[in-house]
Amino acid sequence: MKIDILSIFCDSYFAPLRESIIKKAQDNGFIDITYHNLRDYTVDAHRTVDDRPYGGGPGMVFKPEPLYKAITDIRKDNCTIIYPSPRGEMLSQPVIDDLLCESHLFFICGHYEGIDDRITKLFPLREISIGDYVITSGALATMVTLDAVVRQIPGVLGCDESVKYDSFYHGLLDYPSYTRPAVFMDLKVPDVLLSGNHDAIKNWRLREAENTTEKNRPDLWEKYIGKNIKFNI
Repeated sequence: MKIDILSIFCDSYFAPLRESIIKKAQDNGFIDITYHNLRDYTVDAHRTVDDRPYGGGPGMVFKPEPLYKAITDIRKDNCTIIYPSPRGEMLSQPVIDDLLCESHLFFICGHYEGIDDRITKLFPLREISIGDYVITSGALATMVTLDAVVRQIPGVLGCDESVKYDSFYHGLLDYPSYTRPAVFMDLKVPDVLLSGNHDAIKNWRLREAENTTEKNRPDLWEKYIGKNIKFNI
């Protein structure tokens, strides 16, 4: 998968993408990330990328001219342009599944008050929100989205089965996890996990995932029972 990222913070913000799973995905050729500095597409001596919003108000808005030049230069015919934005569709497993089918993702990272809205009229941007809150930079939302997508590319994690046990993959939150020692601070690992009975363990994990989802995320629970889905965990 080819990934282009347009930002004004190419060196500082994206350090997490150079570590752990994402780094391994790049080293092993599953993804190819290229960073582009929006300031390289400016023409003035100060490399100005933003200005005050028309109509007044706080904050600064990315100017259309450098954005237009950058997008025109970077995008390709098979490219899906993603603009992280609070007004976009909510990032979810179905959205991630869609993005996994793409061969080329191009992220436009806004900052402060976002980008001149004329850009959304000139290009087919897919706006995606990572939650009902506001953060300073679209670079952070880009990293969240990329991490969610890349880890599900077949082969990236080494064991593709592990993805199927993640929260949300089947519409449920994850079941509780335990490791050694079997007893810690007088708290014991559930007996079923020590039993060696794999069928019993699968059933326990499913019940725990269902109970946790019903308690913590009733919205997900309603969707889950509405689909009448049953699966082995």
